[in-house]
Amino acid sequence: MNKFHGTGVALVTPFNADGSVDFDGLKKLINYQIDGKVEYLVSLGTTGESSTLNKEEKKKVWAYTAEINNGRIPLIAGIGGNDTADVIATIREFDKNGYDAILSASPYYNKPTQEGIYQHYKAISESTDLDLLLYNVPGRTASNVSAETTCRLATDFKNVIGTKEASGSFDQFNQIMRDKPEGFLLISGDDPVALPMIALGAAGVISVVGNALPFELSEMIRLCLKGDFKAARPLHLQLIEFTRLMFHEGNPAGVKAALKHFDVCGDQVRLPLVPASAILTADILTQIQKIRS
Repeated sequence: MNKFHGTGVALVTPFNADGSVDFDGLKKLINYQIDGKVEYLVSLGTTGESSTLNKEEKKKVWAYTAEINNGRIPLIAGIGGNDTADVIATIREFDKNGYDAILSASPYYNKPTQEGIYQHYKAISESTDLDLLLYNVPGRTASNVSAETTCRLATDFKNVIGTKEASGSFDQFNQIMRDKPEGFLLISGDDPVALPMIALGAAGVISVVGNALPFELSEMIRLCLKGDFKAARPLHLQLIEFTRLMFHEGNPAGVKAALKHFDVCGDQVRLPLVPASAILTADILTQIQKIRS
């Protein structure tokens, strides 16, 4: 499980001006992340605008990402949804060659009970021999995967190896750290709280900001994991405003504006998202200059 310690980056999906997937941009992005020393990648998490890609596009993105990565760093596929049967069908059709695990967001909109969430992940776990990471993001799903449910799943299923936690609740983080089985990974799903979560014992972060600033973010996370919070703190504070701007007009519009500045890929997003405004883009570029000056 050490392969998922450190900085994972939830890759954006670059698009061409006509809205098609920009595979050249995706290649540049993957290499940009690896050159930036991140520890692992997530393909088609929610930051990858996976909800707007059709099944054939997803298959092509997953296959191309594995091809370009070529085993250089661990790779996770984002496969989630609010139809358990459809999630399982996608996993069974998924070409797992080159992938180490699946990250699956909890069901959105349905608002299942905790027992429903447990049974959803139980069915997914039993459908694959890949490792499985839970993803709890109540701000988007409208339901919380409780600490009790998280630890129940971790105890009952050997391939449920960790959770990407974006609940924002330190009470919940504390409970997970106290009650989880040994070796189960608590991973920050929010860039701004990665440092304090690692102080609690989290294994790192699955990041949005790392798309744009992989070196800076991953260096800060490595310092935290070494216990050198004195050295990590200035880097953390330096990234606060940049991180806020990344989400000011929705994710991933902000981070794509930054990636366009770095000539990694364009800033196109798919409706109902729209690109970052000129004002926000200017603010983002100002922060980049401050960080990299």
